[in-house]
Amino acid sequence: MTPRFPDGELDGLRARGAGHTATEIAQQPGLWPEVADLVGGDHATASWLAPLLAREDLRVVLTGAGTSAFVGQVLAPALTRLLGRAVEAVATTDLLADPAGTLPGRPTLLVSFARSGDSPESVAAAAVADAALEEVHHLVVTCNADGRLAAALASRADARVVVLPPATNDRGFAMTSSFTSMLLAARLLLAPGAPVPVAELCAAAETALRSAGELAAVAARGHDRVVLLGSGPLAGLAREASLKLLELTAGAVVGLHDTALGVRHGPKSFLRAGTLAVVFRSGDAYTRRYDDDIAAELRAALGERDVLVVDPALPDGVPDDLRALPAAVTAQLLALRFALAGPGTPDDPFPGGEVNRVVQGVTVHPWQP
Repeated sequence: MTPRFPDGELDGLRARGAGHTATEIAQQPGLWPEVADLVGGDHATASWLAPLLAREDLRVVLTGAGTSAFVGQVLAPALTRLLGRAVEAVATTDLLADPAGTLPGRPTLLVSFARSGDSPESVAAAAVADAALEEVHHLVVTCNADGRLAAALASRADARVVVLPPATNDRGFAMTSSFTSMLLAARLLLAPGAPVPVAELCAAAETALRSAGELAAVAARGHDRVVLLGSGPLAGLAREASLKLLELTAGAVVGLHDTALGVRHGPKSFLRAGTLAVVFRSGDAYTRRYDDDIAAELRAALGERDVLVVDPALPDGVPDDLRALPAAVTAQLLALRFALAGPGTPDDPFPGGEVNRVVQGVTVHPWQP
């Protein structure tokens, strides 16, 4: 697989300190088939998961920190529908801070997402779950075979570690291909009977990549605040897209995330002249009525050109957790273009170390159930 950027401008992007981020955004349509093949060939993990997912008494919790947590937020509503059982998204940062409130004493499958697996919360959350629960099983989906989380759980009979292809372990500051690859892998692992049209998803991502020039024109207009809205699984994507803007621009562009219905309940006060609104449009005929309503309302408030509706080029019937994959590519490109419109270096937006690629400064306090 040879990563490429659609505008043929990779050399210039490297010079601007964006080479890793641009490459990792652009490589996603080439990575997703690799991820699908890897998961499809992992019969040992499938056999390990099958009896667990068949248990009606098992609580399924999707966890991670930051962008990794948002993988779970995209997937939880979809998996709840597909599996016919409640699937919860609980960030490791919440789990670690409040174990008693987030880990009730039920048998649990804890699905941990981790780009590096070296964040302090990743290992600590797994250890706290072990201490809090009489029965816990761990599924780790990670991009780094050498991470602390993978090393801690790889040899345990009550755990499985799925390591994605090395290229998914983004070298840039912000998670891009790691986010979508872990999302795709987990969807395939946890709902093995549900179809995933990988070729169509890749084609939609290629179409999104070709919009890079249009998104550069949007970013050049100088917006310093963006409201990002999504419903159902796409609410998690709106949160992730908001974080991408904040990270890659080093806080110069502030994103507010909410749902199509929720934004009217106070957060709409964030809007002012010059705000950009991004609506991630659902593929569900019922849900997208609400998306279309808020998009029309925002156009009336902000003007036509300051409302961007992200609607991936996918066939009818592709569910929103999968639509999130090519929609994420658009969100990543938009954040990159905003970063490049300013003076920053997206691969390392915080050269002074104020914010780190792998979180630092966390003291993990001992906890007793």
